[in-house]
Amino acid sequence: MPVTVEERWRQFFRWGPCGLLGVATVIAAGSADVFMDRTERVAAGVLLAAVLLLHAVWDHRCRRVAAAIGWGPEAPGCGPVLVPGAPGPASVVHFLLRTALAFALTWLNPFFSIYASIGYFDATHLLTRRLSHAGLLVTAVTMAGAQSGGLPPASLMQWLAFGGLFALNASLAMGFSHLGTKDAEKAAQRAATIAELGRANSRLEQALAENAALQAQLLLQAREAGVADERRRLAAEIHDTIAQGLTGVVTQLQAASAAAPDTERAEAHLRRAADLARHSLGEARRSVRNLSPVALEHDALPEALRKTVADWAERTGVDARFTVTGTEEPLHGEVAATLLRIAQEALSNAARHSGAGRAGVTLSYMGDEITLDVRDDGRGFDPLARPERSGEGGGFGLGGMRARAARLAGSVTVETAPGEGTAVSARVPLGAP
Repeated sequence: MPVTVEERWRQFFRWGPCGLLGVATVIAAGSADVFMDRTERVAAGVLLAAVLLLHAVWDHRCRRVAAAIGWGPEAPGCGPVLVPGAPGPASVVHFLLRTALAFALTWLNPFFSIYASIGYFDATHLLTRRLSHAGLLVTAVTMAGAQSGGLPPASLMQWLAFGGLFALNASLAMGFSHLGTKDAEKAAQRAATIAELGRANSRLEQALAENAALQAQLLLQAREAGVADERRRLAAEIHDTIAQGLTGVVTQLQAASAAAPDTERAEAHLRRAADLARHSLGEARRSVRNLSPVALEHDALPEALRKTVADWAERTGVDARFTVTGTEEPLHGEVAATLLRIAQEALSNAARHSGAGRAGVTLSYMGDEITLDVRDDGRGFDPLARPERSGEGGGFGLGGMRARAARLAGSVTVETAPGEGTAVSARVPLGAP
């Protein structure tokens, strides 16, 4: 597994000070005769022991904190935590002690500034933002003193060199610290943006999953609604074709039975019964395959209605007339089929219930809608007292006619009263469906 940049920095902050201290000690030992006397060498040894003890205690503390609570929370705009539990009181104390020891060692030998330079790297991580600038300035003082020939400066020229070098070190340290802080802030912003995008993606995935479940539910409901609608369609078609055809067959057979002594009349009724049975069978097959009525196979709606009214009048003996008003226009197949079925149902009701002697069917083209009126002079009925038989979502009789028209955004109205005949009026938009 590749090591991340953050992990490399954590390793540097743990082992880097010891490495720099080792390099500085070796060089300082080689130059001890130039910069230190015997007393200063002893003092340097004591300070080196103190530095090693300080780092041992600090390393133990860092490992204990990392094992107990992890690396600690990331401060806004500071990037990842590279020292466990920092910044905090313990890291501030450690930085102050280490900086003081590094300053003292550099005072004894300028080459110990190699070790003191670690303050440039971890001041912003061990100290709070308010104290980090002070830590960088103290480190700059140590480095400028070493670069100008040692502390304290021994001459005016060294003081001038120290001042210039301090200004240079302080400017560079503060400038790079500012750039590092800005980079850390940008990195934190990018991390926050990436995290927000991750949360947004999670919400989007959840929404997509919910939409998929909703779509599956809608498809199931649509399938169930389609099945129910097909059942209602077949029920209405059976009522309008097979049921009415069988009623006509029964009527013709009864008439044939009554005319038994008259062979010619009986055979005529039997032929009509056979024709009705074949016609009903054909209509039933077309209904199952969701085809238009056979009457509309070769004729437009007006001619189909004309033939339907004529056949009904011949079959029932009722004087029936068909009229067309307005300018004939082409119709959608479903509109024509719906109006034809309504006319057949209205005429069938008139034959069964009204006892009418005359009937009239009018098809009117009225601009943006088409109207079908079926009237008879029968006994009529009380529409409030006569219950309509209706199934789920529309059934048979008047309810079935209304259901058919409603599927095309149309309507069916009935005007009737006892002894005053019946008028059924169906209105459908001309452009439906």
